[in-house]
Amino acid sequence: MPTTVGALRASNHVQRGVKDEIRHNLLTALREGRDPWPGVLGFDETVLPQVERALLAGHDMVILGERGQGKTRLLRSLVGLLDEWTPVIAGSELGEHPYEPITPASLRRVAELGEDLPITWRHRSERYAEKLATPDTSVGDLVGDVDPVKVAEGRSLGDPETIHYGLVPRSHRGIVAINELPDLAERIQVSLLNVMEERDIQVRGYILRLPLDVLLVASANPEDYTNRGRIITPLKDRFGAEIRTHYPLELDDEVAVVVQEADLVATVPDHLLEILARFTRYLRESTSVDQRSGVSARFSIAAAETVAAAALRRSAVLGEQTPVARVVDLGTVVDVLRGKLEFESGEEGRETEVLEHLLRRATADTARANLAGIDLGALVGAIDSGAAVVTGDDVTAAQLLAGLPPVDALKEVDERLDADTDGERAAAAELALEGLYLARRIAKDADNRGRTVYQA
Repeated sequence: MPTTVGALRASNHVQRGVKDEIRHNLLTALREGRDPWPGVLGFDETVLPQVERALLAGHDMVILGERGQGKTRLLRSLVGLLDEWTPVIAGSELGEHPYEPITPASLRRVAELGEDLPITWRHRSERYAEKLATPDTSVGDLVGDVDPVKVAEGRSLGDPETIHYGLVPRSHRGIVAINELPDLAERIQVSLLNVMEERDIQVRGYILRLPLDVLLVASANPEDYTNRGRIITPLKDRFGAEIRTHYPLELDDEVAVVVQEADLVATVPDHLLEILARFTRYLRESTSVDQRSGVSARFSIAAAETVAAAALRRSAVLGEQTPVARVVDLGTVVDVLRGKLEFESGEEGRETEVLEHLLRRATADTARANLAGIDLGALVGAIDSGAAVVTGDDVTAAQLLAGLPPVDALKEVDERLDADTDGERAAAAELALEGLYLARRIAKDADNRGRTVYQA
């Protein structure tokens, strides 16, 4: 890579503004059939086309969505649309392009060194800045303020080089993301007006014009957007696009989010992930849950991690080699994650009942969806004849399998659920048994020791 501005010119390097750069790289990805949004799931037909249109138009944008809808991940994925490497003036405080210096110090160096001006190369990961909008955020944090240290060194207060630049100017030629923008005090939001329209900054009355080249993006929760805080009208007017996100519309996308984000310490079969995904979706539809607060995707992620942890604990206590989660582990979700939800005021005292009901419904629907067409009559007949099946936290997969009646239907269940190991076969059998119980074809009793007995 060239190391001086003269060598850079000789290499026929073309300078582009950050929005032109993003537009060019986005169009290239779309034309080549590459996914510009790796890791962003469930938005292909709804949100992403809107985002792409906003970027192609060169608009700053605000992303509105409930908690846990992937707003931050979407904003961070914008980094992938920047050039991998870009030249900057060596030692420049604001990362200016060698062809277009904007600070007094860089202008002076260009005049002194000419084509020998040294340059370095900055990776795109260094051109993304993110700020959580907290009530104590100041104008100095975002735009800049006078640096008392530089004044103490002998410079006059009127010298522009006494300014300590804030987050926005330091992101020159990059992307600035402000999370939870309505939480930013209204008087602080005013400091962004010039940045978004005139593309310059003002610091304590200094006659200083910095033609900043930034893409400003923000996220907000719609509830905060209208009640707890607000985006001032002039600032809303300057955003070229306002885009709404949503929770996954399809069950497969819900499961894919859990698979991508969860850190599972044990094997969790697909049918259990499907139960948790359905459970989360039913909570979002429930009139007992405060839907203004929403049910975050983090709920299903944490649920999957909790179920995996329950399986890991059982394997450690009972000496199993490979921990595999089973239906019996789903009960841990209700106790551990109840605090992640906000219930309607009239449901006080019924929270556990509501959660258990919806979890049973999710389990029943998953059993029907995955085991449809398999005749489990022989299994029901065996249990009616007295072949009770015992499971629980103190029952290993091998013990559960040993207590199952020898019926061919269970082999069909294993094949349908791709169960190969003992742990997976035990998990598949428990789904079949729980499905039969929820369909009221067999009974189930649980004791205080955590044991569950499926019986006639």
